[in-house]
Amino acid sequence: MQIIYSAKASNELSDFPAQIQVRISQKMSLYSQQPNPIKFAKPISGTELFRFRIGDYRVLFKVSNNIIFVVTIKKRDKAYLNLD
Repeated sequence: MQIIYSAKASNELSDFPAQIQVRISQKMSLYSQQPNPIKFAKPISGTELFRFRIGDYRVLFKVSNNIIFVVTIKKRDKAYLNLD
């Protein structure tokens, strides 16, 4: 699967320390190479979004046509506030 980051998600990722950026990028690459990356994700109730847990961070995304579209990347305690 291909990964596409929204402008918001790209900005959020670039604001994290370099070590966290690398960890999230590597994990997302690993997930995208899996035959069914959704099996590693949990759905977010009341939305069409899923989430990957990467340490203390949550990557919220949608899946469509073999594309993982990353909507936002946040620390765990902020990840589920104000979902658009």
